[in-house]
Amino acid sequence: MSTYLLSYFALSYLGALTLYRLFLHPLRKHPGPLLAAVSGGYEVYFNIIKGGGLVTELVRLHEVYGPIVRIGPNKLHFNDRNAYHDIYTHGSTLTKEPAFYHGTMAHVQDSSIYFWDPQKSRDRRAILGPLFSRRAVISLEYLIQQKIDKLVTLLQDHYPSANTPISLSTAYRALATDVITSYSFAESLDTLHDPTLSHPLLPGVQSTIKGIWIQRYFPFINNLSNSLPVPILLSLLPSFKGFVDMTIGFQRQIDKLTREPELLRSIDGVEHETIYHHLLKPSKDLERPPMRSLMGEAFTLVMAGSDTVANTCTVGTFYALKDPSIRRKLVEELKEAWPDKEAPMGCVKLEDLPYLTAFIKESLRFSIGIIHPLPRVVHESTPEIAGLRLAPGTIVSMSALFLHMNPDVFPNPHEFNPERWLVSDTTDMMHDLAPFSKGPRMCLGFTYVPNLLISHFRSLELILPLLLGCNYTSLAWCELYLIFANLFRKLDLKLVIEEDTIDNFIWQEDDHRDYFVPSWNKGYRVFARELSE
Repeated sequence: MSTYLLSYFALSYLGALTLYRLFLHPLRKHPGPLLAAVSGGYEVYFNIIKGGGLVTELVRLHEVYGPIVRIGPNKLHFNDRNAYHDIYTHGSTLTKEPAFYHGTMAHVQDSSIYFWDPQKSRDRRAILGPLFSRRAVISLEYLIQQKIDKLVTLLQDHYPSANTPISLSTAYRALATDVITSYSFAESLDTLHDPTLSHPLLPGVQSTIKGIWIQRYFPFINNLSNSLPVPILLSLLPSFKGFVDMTIGFQRQIDKLTREPELLRSIDGVEHETIYHHLLKPSKDLERPPMRSLMGEAFTLVMAGSDTVANTCTVGTFYALKDPSIRRKLVEELKEAWPDKEAPMGCVKLEDLPYLTAFIKESLRFSIGIIHPLPRVVHESTPEIAGLRLAPGTIVSMSALFLHMNPDVFPNPHEFNPERWLVSDTTDMMHDLAPFSKGPRMCLGFTYVPNLLISHFRSLELILPLLLGCNYTSLAWCELYLIFANLFRKLDLKLVIEEDTIDNFIWQEDDHRDYFVPSWNKGYRVFARELSE
């Protein structure tokens, strides 16, 4: 009898909940699939069962239902540029949805990307911000150049013919990993040391990315794996070896700085300041983060700093090799500005090259950056979103894919065309270029202010970041300028056309999957020779 009653009450509750969500819920008037209106299982199905297929489904839903779609019992997704900026660029009254971030970021708990509380996020960014300021980036530019030189040499020495091609995506990930670890921790993982690029961290990062939706809906799995002894963990998940080795290195560095606090007042024993110099000795009366935060920030930097830059370089290089006119314009501009390729060419000078800058912007637009919708929670003080006044507690989002592929701002959006950025007025396009989100919660390493503007404010170097609300230039922009400039100025890269080489890096169901960042099912390989003069 008790089992019968429990079943009866459970079915009654589910029935009442379904009726409420369909006929009484504040979002009942917004169109969308019936299953999405009654259950969060719709999103789970496309993220897990369809293997990162949610964004592809969102494209279809907007074609069917229009610019506003109900994708969950309490969730709306938009395809409206005004909505994007209302939510992210100007959305200071909205907060991150805790369940999403506490699931997807369960492996980096107590890190800045994990925080949903805006004040906690501001405090952490205030601690880390100085390490990624323009002044800091320029002062450590030589580190980036050293790693790029290593990649150039590796490609020339080990991959000089069509018989010895290399996956450029893997090479770019190795480069970006070495740059971010050297820059942030003064201890490079040196994944480029092995010409075969078989460092265990490289597949480990990709494995983690492709497991993000399991972690999103079952975050306890991460806690369980953390509780296992290392030998057992590695026997079950051998791809985690790179992470384990990296963790040991982080722990050693933290222990040394904690044990010898005088090192925080100098950079004795390391080549330059690291994130730990800032985290362990925060300024402005900010609280020192706990140990879990130190590890979380480290992992966040490695994951974000390696995958996003590598994706952008992978996409941009593909189109430059596929279209001879793009490659020719890049090389001609670089040869004219950089006649002696053996002499250093810094990021500040490269920023003044119009075609290279346009090429980078188009690469960022096509690679998208963070492609999954980043959910935000509406509060009582939230103004209208795309003209809608929504009930507090409503979860809203919009994928950057819809912003970057908007034909009203980017005509022929599925065409890779750097020329679009060479017109006299790029205000709308720059406003809608959001590969790493926008506003107060955008990725710390990817803010951008044009060099032309900087040149007018050299004497205001200390206060301009406050006026603009961001740092001048970012580590990522500097990397992109240096990577593209060096590879196209020094190497003659040849695309190897194979049976599974993709035709285009655009959002097509057969080619891409949404694992928070885009993941391509297919790739391409190249070989490299020294560029002749």
